[in-house]
Amino acid sequence: MRGFDYSPFYRATVGFDRVFDLLDSAAGQANSNGYPPYNIEKTAENAYRIVMAVAGFTESELNATQKENELLVTGQTAAPNGEGDKQFLYRGIAGRNFERRFQLADHVKVTGAKLANGLLTIELQREIPEEKKPRAIEIKAEAAKPVLTH
Repeated sequence: MRGFDYSPFYRATVGFDRVFDLLDSAAGQANSNGYPPYNIEKTAENAYRIVMAVAGFTESELNATQKENELLVTGQTAAPNGEGDKQFLYRGIAGRNFERRFQLADHVKVTGAKLANGLLTIELQREIPEEKKPRAIEIKAEAAKPVLTH
């Protein structure tokens, strides 16, 4: 059962149906196990950052791909030589394979990614094309027409 009903918002908005569809799809994702945990930050007017906790992964085990309006981040762990011989008394660092999808808004592009201290940081930038930016429309006053009297 779903936890959110967005139908009241549909009545009060015009042109935002896609936003609520994205929220619906995010809420109903099959891959909603919460791993790996992440934050989404707004760093400027048109700049965003996704920070994912990927402790134990190296750069070569992580992959980020943008296709149209979707960002796919995957992690594939390679079992190091000799790790099969280790006996863990407690294993709190997950280190399992994952796939995390993010739906991006129109005109949002990935500008970079870095891995530091167990955190994968993905920088995003919204670049609105000139033809899509708001523009002022000049309003011209028309001269008043003379009134004819008889």
